[in-house]
Amino acid sequence: MRVTLERSNLLKSLGHVHRVVERRNTIPILSNVLLSADGGNLQLKATDLDLEVTEAVPATIDVAGGTTVPAHLLHDIVRKLPDGAEVDLKMDEDGRAMSVASGRSSFRLQCLPQGDFPALTAGQFSHQFDVAAAELKRLIDKTQFAISTEETRYYLNGIYLHAIESDGDLMLRAVATDGHRLARTQMAAPAGSEGMPGIIVPRKTVAELQKLLDLPEEATVKVELSDTKIRFTAGEVVLTSKLIDGTFPDYQRVIPTGNDKRLVLERDRFAAAVDRVSTISSERGRAVKLSVGDEQIVLTVNNPDSGSATEELQAGYESEPMDIGFNAKYLLDVTAQLTGDEAVFLLADAGSPTLITDEDDKQTLYVLMPMRV
Repeated sequence: MRVTLERSNLLKSLGHVHRVVERRNTIPILSNVLLSADGGNLQLKATDLDLEVTEAVPATIDVAGGTTVPAHLLHDIVRKLPDGAEVDLKMDEDGRAMSVASGRSSFRLQCLPQGDFPALTAGQFSHQFDVAAAELKRLIDKTQFAISTEETRYYLNGIYLHAIESDGDLMLRAVATDGHRLARTQMAAPAGSEGMPGIIVPRKTVAELQKLLDLPEEATVKVELSDTKIRFTAGEVVLTSKLIDGTFPDYQRVIPTGNDKRLVLERDRFAAAVDRVSTISSERGRAVKLSVGDEQIVLTVNNPDSGSATEELQAGYESEPMDIGFNAKYLLDVTAQLTGDEAVFLLADAGSPTLITDEDDKQTLYVLMPMRV
């Protein structure tokens, strides 16, 4: 195999695929990226056996062929080459090493045979549809922060995607929760998604997909899925992933419907105030108490080790006064997702879940469990 290509093209593709590769691997071949040269393209592929990313990049192919080399090492080498450089990749005749040359720089990397590289066999996909990249990115961005990191409840370690009828329209809905907070958003269901199974897309796949979706406004992504796998095709990049094999809980039961105390806050001022008073906490997880009264709210944090903090804000509120506590970090995470100038809190009492909505995005809602203060 001998290939010549632009450093910027190779670096961009390596940036997409090398992140899948775990830095510590007990299986040597999983530390490598598969390079396959044929026609006018060099195809790169990386996998961790649960997630696979491939991308084709234009190249001058002098000799077709393929091999595998350490993914992070190749990425680091190409990243440190000068802008505008051309990179020459040449495999030894015995296939045991590959040279990486550019200008006066030359490197030799150990190879493993391409035949040893595992393939993530996708099988048959039962559903296929196209979705605007911007819309898919919105679904992910609005919900991913609420994904659980607790491995014991593995079925919460991803985003639940499903088609559901809402107000007479079929919607594609994304939900994530860690048991303390819940994020839900939706979009009009694209043609082809009708009857799709409810699936849980793993946290790592969600993180990689977020990075791949920085595409032009008009770009579309092809989505193929079955009960066990999902594939996203965005331009030249193909991301295939196993799904979480578990049952997502009935999230509808925790979304309150009878919260009648309406609190309206100026989003930016509220977030800044929460950030300020939470400084007194020894860690961000401490509760901030909201004392809600007539047209105002008082934020309070008490830390026995270091002191206390309070701040007053104007607020729209016309129900009876109440005190309720929340995790400061969770409040900041939710307000960071809101796009409107105002955040609307729908409260019941100090011990019940609170509903938070965005005046500029009626398709999205958040639920926060209160803390004792």
